[in-house]
Amino acid sequence: MSSKVMVIGGGLAGITAAIALAESGADVTLLEARPRLGGATCSFSRDGLTVDTGQHVFLGCCSAYRGLLARLGMTEHAPLQDRFDVTVLAPGGHGGVVPHGAGRAPGADGRPRQARLRRTALPGPLHMLPALGRYPFLSFAERMSVGRPALGMRRVNPADPAVDTQRFGDWLAKRGQSERTRRALWDLFSVSALNIAGDDASLALAAVVVKTGLLGKNNAADIGVPALPLGELHGDAGATLLAKLGAQVVMGTKVSAVEPVPHGGYRIQLAQGDPVTADAVVLAVPHEKAAALIPAGALPERTVAGWAGLGASPIVNVHVIYDRPVMDLPFVAAIDSPVQWVFDRTRISGLDRPGPENPQKHQYLAISLSAADDYADTPAARLREIFVPALAELFPAARDAQVAEFFVTRERRATFRQAPGTAALRPKAATQQPGLVLAGAWTDTGWPDTMEGAVRSGLAAAAELKASLSTIGVSK
Repeated sequence: MSSKVMVIGGGLAGITAAIALAESGADVTLLEARPRLGGATCSFSRDGLTVDTGQHVFLGCCSAYRGLLARLGMTEHAPLQDRFDVTVLAPGGHGGVVPHGAGRAPGADGRPRQARLRRTALPGPLHMLPALGRYPFLSFAERMSVGRPALGMRRVNPADPAVDTQRFGDWLAKRGQSERTRRALWDLFSVSALNIAGDDASLALAAVVVKTGLLGKNNAADIGVPALPLGELHGDAGATLLAKLGAQVVMGTKVSAVEPVPHGGYRIQLAQGDPVTADAVVLAVPHEKAAALIPAGALPERTVAGWAGLGASPIVNVHVIYDRPVMDLPFVAAIDSPVQWVFDRTRISGLDRPGPENPQKHQYLAISLSAADDYADTPAARLREIFVPALAELFPAARDAQVAEFFVTRERRATFRQAPGTAALRPKAATQQPGLVLAGAWTDTGWPDTMEGAVRSGLAAAAELKASLSTIGVSK
């Protein structure tokens, strides 16, 4: 008889663990409190539009996440760039602050300044050198200084506990990186990847991003952008595959307690309805919820209490629909602006389909704001006052366009706060309770809190659980 496994939580970690366990022959049930799968990577409908809760991208080096896409049959719907290629904009004559000797002189017409970071076919880490050497938002001396930390980062060991005690900004400053260089270059990569102000990030986690994405293989940082709503890409596809594998998915079901049974197995108490039982449990929920659900004795109390120190960092997405096209690229990054990254969501949202609610001439842009502590509780009306003019500084066509719709989505606890000292707080998948494992991007995956980290955690949890079930004599 196969073992009965309960996976609690239907985000990427839970979906991944459930698939791996079902493929190994386990009788899997996945419980999700929300009405849909996907966790932080899900979608909802708003006035006929499909809206993702947040904009998510991935890189060529995200091998585990790309493996999940392949298993879901979604690879073609999440294409990678042919090569890393990012346009960076900054306000022109009436917006941005340009240090002496850095960047193109602002035009009298206030047109935005522009740069392009595009890798070459050279092997890593040489592939980015030509683009960095021409990067106009830094002075010649600042561009020449970038090589020192790049070379120094190759000697940083992210697994060294001492490395996690250091701030990324301090480490960069000691290697000649000016305030301007950190804001105009390093923040482009670190803030979006780590969801924390660049200077405040853990050096250990920043090292994973830089060494893997920028200093590794030349295609490691190539950007992948989903071409389907995340709800279809992850949630719907995950539910379909799990059904094919014989797993059961139960949504709208909140778990209130997980209790070990004296002679083995677990009783899972539900907020509504009768309890259910299982031989084993994957606890694939955020760290705050895991701390409330994990049975006493499964881990030392100080370990569970320490999870509170992981904290949380918000992501805010500002959605703006114009009455005409204003941006002619799929996405751009910005500096010297409250805007960080902007994505064209017109096609993926369904706005390009003809109809009275979706005129073809409209364009839907989404601004993704990481480390958004300053905006998490700002009223939408105030955000409109900030970001509509900011977009007009970056896209001249927006100055004459009308805003047809403006709304905001907020993920107040999007990731844990990836600051120094958090490595010691992240638990492994295994617990001291046989048949109980942890999953989630907040666990000790060796990666930042990203989609890649979530998938890696799900795989690790499944592997640990299969070994645990074998040890206690439950058939896989």
